[in-house]
Amino acid sequence: MRYVILGSSAAGIHGAKELRRLDKESEIVLISRDNEIYSRCILHHYLSGERNLDQLTFVEKDFTERFRIQWMKGRTCVGLERKEQQAVLENGERVAYDKLLIATGSHTYIPPVKHLKEASNVCGFRNIQDMDVIKEVAKQARHMIVMGAGLVGLDCVMGLLGMGKTAALVESAGWLLSKQLDEPAAKTYQKAFAEKGISQYYGVGIEEAVLDERGQICQVILTDGRRLPCDYMVVTAGVRPNIEFLEGSGIEIGKWGLIYDETGKTNDDRVYGAGDVSGTSLIWPAAVKEGIIAAANMAGEKRCMTDFFASKATMNFLGIPSMSLGEVNPEEGNFQVMVQEKKDSYKKIICRDGKITGAILQGDLAYGGILQQLIARKINIANVKKPVFDIDYSDFFHMDENFEYYYDE
Repeated sequence: MRYVILGSSAAGIHGAKELRRLDKESEIVLISRDNEIYSRCILHHYLSGERNLDQLTFVEKDFTERFRIQWMKGRTCVGLERKEQQAVLENGERVAYDKLLIATGSHTYIPPVKHLKEASNVCGFRNIQDMDVIKEVAKQARHMIVMGAGLVGLDCVMGLLGMGKTAALVESAGWLLSKQLDEPAAKTYQKAFAEKGISQYYGVGIEEAVLDERGQICQVILTDGRRLPCDYMVVTAGVRPNIEFLEGSGIEIGKWGLIYDETGKTNDDRVYGAGDVSGTSLIWPAAVKEGIIAAANMAGEKRCMTDFFASKATMNFLGIPSMSLGEVNPEEGNFQVMVQEKKDSYKKIICRDGKITGAILQGDLAYGGILQQLIARKINIANVKKPVFDIDYSDFFHMDENFEYYYDE
């Protein structure tokens, strides 16, 4: 058996480890455009100088030797020959496989803003190359703009602050982290960033990038007509899956990215997928688990992805920890919202038909473990007499006549 893995980030690496754990003898080939294995989740630490490249890695120093993996680094897959079961590389080389794991991740999406794509002083925030560029330009730049105030955008801002730089943050949604937080929780961060010198513009987009005679952005025009000076822009407004090489291969692609089932299998029994390449599981824990699940099934061990990871996000910016679970800003249907605010904490819980479907914790995350279980298990709390913020595990576990614990709603 010959396993080939495309991609050396969370899904690909953990998939490779799981394959070797389950299959001690077969050949494992890892192909990646990256020359190093590193965590994209903490790239802002590299930008700020808090960590070097070695400190970004999440594998053992002898990873390839220990797990007996042939790593073809600095290589890009540009096509698949499914009939021949071969991955085609950029130099024309063909790598044969018996089972293939596509874990190629995603790339920065440059939105269709006038003149943005032809500008020379703009980059994303996805890899080491981006960080090296930003590190260099930040030495001279005085008016940097970060486009997008999601998790990646705030990581970028944190990295710049670590360098002693400030920036303008532009976000089309009404507040930062609009997918993870509600407006009250977001305002806590917005106030903290403002105190650090970060100017913020919410509810507006960038209408146009004004270029100078060198083809560089010198100013941006917002959708409300305001103009901001700009000598460098970092785009974090979204990503797109790396699936271009699958064009014409017959591997099924959907609206968001590569399509695969709960076992990781695509419409080809020999081809599996995991991680950001789906366009739906854009957090590290989900990518890790998907890589492991796909690898297990590739090796013949039936397993399914049923975890709640994809609806969970934890963050800690400027010393303010927060956790987001499930739906946090419901707009339709019958739901109940409960809020508890204290001096140093904010808690919000959303219920539908007696079951918790979403929650936000900020400041105090101690209740997070219980909430995750209540949401993931779809436990009905309607009959619990105590306040929802005081529920604990003892409310659902009881002792029978044999002194054994059992679960009961």
